[in-house]
Amino acid sequence: MGAELTDELGTLLRRLRKRARLTQEQLAERSTVSVRTIRRLETGKSADHRMTTLHLLADALGVDAEERRQLTDSWSGPASDVPSGGAERRGGASAGVSGGATVGASGGERGAVSGGETAVASGGAAAVASDEQSVVPPPPSPPAAPQVPPAVAATVAATVAPAVPMPRSPTPVLADAAASLASEVGRRWRREEGQRRVHDPFPLPVRWQPLARELTDHPENVQRLQPGHVADGLDLTGDVRSVVDTYRSIASGRLVIIGRAGSGKSILAIRFALDLLAAPEAPARVPVIFSLGSWDPAATTFRDFLIDRLLQDHPHLARRVASGSTLAAALVDADLILPVLDGFDEIAEGLRGPALDALNATSLPLVLTSRRDEYARAVRAAHTPLVWAAGIELTDLTVEDLAAYLPRADRSVPADTDTDTGTGRAGTWDAVLDRLRSGDAPENVRLAEVLRTPLMVVLARTLYSEVPGKDPAELLDAARFPTTSHLEEHLLAGFVPAVYQYRAPERNDDGTRQRNWDPDRSERWLGYLAHSLTQGASERRDLAWWRLGHTLRVPSRIVYVTLVCALCMAVATWLVQLLALPSGALGPMRVETVFLQGALVGLLTGVAFGLAYSLLNAFRRTDAVPSRVRLRLPAADRRIGGRPVRAFTVRFGFMMLGGSVLGVGYAWAVALLRALDYGLPRSDTALVRDALVNMLLFALIFGLSSGLVFGILAAFEAPMDITAAATPLRMLSVNRATVGQQFLVLVPMLTAGIALCGYVVTDLLQDLVGPLLWPLEGALLIGAVAGLGGSTSYVFAFTAWGQWLTLSRVWLPLTGKLPWDTVAFLEDAYRRGVLRQAGAVYQFRHIRLQRHLAHTYRHRHGHGSHGASPSKEPAASRLPS
Repeated sequence: MGAELTDELGTLLRRLRKRARLTQEQLAERSTVSVRTIRRLETGKSADHRMTTLHLLADALGVDAEERRQLTDSWSGPASDVPSGGAERRGGASAGVSGGATVGASGGERGAVSGGETAVASGGAAAVASDEQSVVPPPPSPPAAPQVPPAVAATVAATVAPAVPMPRSPTPVLADAAASLASEVGRRWRREEGQRRVHDPFPLPVRWQPLARELTDHPENVQRLQPGHVADGLDLTGDVRSVVDTYRSIASGRLVIIGRAGSGKSILAIRFALDLLAAPEAPARVPVIFSLGSWDPAATTFRDFLIDRLLQDHPHLARRVASGSTLAAALVDADLILPVLDGFDEIAEGLRGPALDALNATSLPLVLTSRRDEYARAVRAAHTPLVWAAGIELTDLTVEDLAAYLPRADRSVPADTDTDTGTGRAGTWDAVLDRLRSGDAPENVRLAEVLRTPLMVVLARTLYSEVPGKDPAELLDAARFPTTSHLEEHLLAGFVPAVYQYRAPERNDDGTRQRNWDPDRSERWLGYLAHSLTQGASERRDLAWWRLGHTLRVPSRIVYVTLVCALCMAVATWLVQLLALPSGALGPMRVETVFLQGALVGLLTGVAFGLAYSLLNAFRRTDAVPSRVRLRLPAADRRIGGRPVRAFTVRFGFMMLGGSVLGVGYAWAVALLRALDYGLPRSDTALVRDALVNMLLFALIFGLSSGLVFGILAAFEAPMDITAAATPLRMLSVNRATVGQQFLVLVPMLTAGIALCGYVVTDLLQDLVGPLLWPLEGALLIGAVAGLGGSTSYVFAFTAWGQWLTLSRVWLPLTGKLPWDTVAFLEDAYRRGVLRQAGAVYQFRHIRLQRHLAHTYRHRHGHGSHGASPSKEPAASRLPS
């Protein structure tokens, strides 16, 4: 019977999807149900799906009440999940059934919605069902709503969108993964708060008020109420100390935070995540902060974006679970992640509308931050705000806030102060604060307008409270600063020189002393980094160490790959043959011939690799990303490639192509060397025939060997440990170690593999192409050259760490764009507060600082504008308000 119901469900779901003209991927994006689940439902392979899944699919397909009933009647899930006909107790909340509709709490109650199905109770009472094994205590039962006639119940079932359910009790594996992720998220952002000196001397006040009505959904939708119920007014005022309470009062679990540039949105997002994690009741979902600036909704679904960022920042989540998906995907699909989406305004302008549409196609709880104008334009483009979301808008700092903060942040002692008695001590900011309190002069109004955001206050503090001899009274000079934009430009321009002023070098934990970087050079290097983030059609925030070399144009990168591979193969040939020369294994070959052969092998194999790179670039397959694996023995139970056969097949195919390319280049080098040593053959046909035979042989030998070796290597790959990407420096270190391990394993395996594969291939092709020789000494020499040269080429030209080493540590410093010790410079910039860490990448402290440094760099070094049309306004007035 169960099998018949499953087949019936699959047929019905497939018919409804085709009627809606949706692909499985489109339905997955609309419903937040994974493509894999939809595919299994339609093919009748899923017998343990949940009722919640069917309701999500029904809502996405827009079915009527009768079709929804047919879907739910075909349900074949566990008996404990079947809603009964009468009211029953579930986790302390009463639930009833009427047409399978799902609704939220009524009467203005706090809308934390727990797992299981929410149903219209018989008689019309709204209830919120909770799973018996919910990871958080269920909310109190809401008061009964007015009675709804039975005839209306079916209509309600078809028209009311489901409230967002709490995640069901996770499996032990997912529970452990969520707990470890929560611990790492909390540790990471506590460290970041300390680095940003948020609590020194105390956090600047961040307050908010309700967002304008036209930018939010209907209050009834936000509170997830039935038709006919009137929403009680939510208290959407507060400050940073009450952000979690404000969020928990929103039934939908969706909140939009709007504020001007520098108003403290990112700091509020960090504080929200930390306070939620530190709450007495463990959160059902782990709050994870995602920077939205790199999201392209036209190319990547929202679900895939979340998974990709989780894998980037937490590589240990690449481990596979029983279903075959990664831990990252399983956590997202199990609704155990609360996305805190920071920087909606940083998405490319033309993509914000589609991004809002993508967010509206999901019912996931989330928190979104954005500047007001950018969000308003996206709302107009999408013709709707973020559905189900409440909205708050951050308010400006007041003069009283400045008077409380700036004097306490100033620890300088004037030179004319009696340090014993304190006589004569006058604060750096006293005169300025008196002017701001007392006068309505234009210069006072301008400065108060500039210092209304935490960003500008921190810049002013850095420039005047932490640099001896600087007087903030100059900010009131109307002739020097006639507009607020000039004041803001001055504060931004003075930040980097202020933080790079000379200080006595501190001693590191290892006993070495931190170096002092030249302010002018540091500003140029930071300007280049900021400029590199504006290359192309859109501006990026993530300063990833593995992308620093991507500023090179494609022709330059092709030349780079050709030269690197040529040098690796040439050096490998010289090294192996010079070591083998005294043993007589090379016969009467002279040293000059060895160097000539190395040069030919390097040149031709380098050209072959360059052509292969060009082909891969045409298919956009050339971006190297950091490895998420380490080599462990044994590691079969921790393999990240999914099923062993599939992992082997994928790796075998790609690496066979690379080995074949190497073989083709090596074959032409051998043919040319023979022609130089022994003269040209009797005819050009013989030369071409010999070259083609060698191409076939070496392509097969090198290709099969590379495919087999890299495929076998996949069996020993395991996800990184949980702290592998706690910081960019840690990820760089782990990738260096991983690449070193791979190199040490690849060289002997490729050498032996080529020698053995050569015997097999030559034996199989004897009858086809004529007599072939593969002597043992020659096979080992060829294998050693190809193994050492091919492994080195792979490491330096096709891995993220290799590209970082050759480009960011050699090429860019040679051209003066970066310092020689790039790692130390980036870490020092982070310690000084110019950069911040967001998972495995750096970011500039604020987007406005990034734009200022990029503009200054282009202006001083003659670079044109990238990614935006040049403006005729002066630089200061082009800063965003």
